[in-house]
Amino acid sequence: MLKIRFIVVLCILLNVDNFNDNLFSNFKNKKINLNLKLNFIMMKKIFLLFVIVSMSVSINAQTIFGKWHSKNDTTGEVDSVIEVYEKEGKAFAKIIEIKNPDRKTAVCDLCEGKNKNAPILGLNILTGLEKDDNEWSGGEILDPRNGKIYKCYIELVKPNKLKLRGYIGVALFGKTAYWERAE
Repeated sequence: MLKIRFIVVLCILLNVDNFNDNLFSNFKNKKINLNLKLNFIMMKKIFLLFVIVSMSVSINAQTIFGKWHSKNDTTGEVDSVIEVYEKEGKAFAKIIEIKNPDRKTAVCDLCEGKNKNAPILGLNILTGLEKDDNEWSGGEILDPRNGKIYKCYIELVKPNKLKLRGYIGVALFGKTAYWERAE
């Protein structure tokens, strides 16, 4: 969709040249004509640059990858920053910052297997999600608060809001959380 908008804007800008020639040919003073034409061309270039930069910012904001704030369910306050990243075509996430200074050295004592007593800071909590249309699914999420692993899917519901759904068995029976994009 964005590519189509970009092409339309580019075509409009390129076709304005015929209009420019007719507009500027009516001026009798050649010096004013040249200055106006140069100013108009410069304005077109600035506008085109603005459009391209705006599109790139918009495209970057429309991805699940990046840093996200995770909130504590009880307090509603941001308690950690999670980084969602891509590896071999799949989505993964790890905890990269813990807001509470007393919890920075906490370990996942309720976890099982290789994550048992692993530091929560740096812990991979989201593994193996594959893109399926508008959502990423087929992976698992670890809740370090209770040590349990759930099936999950994630979906970008707004450019800066990520929906996570963790469940056991069927997605109908589970819990939904929302992460806000970290600046």
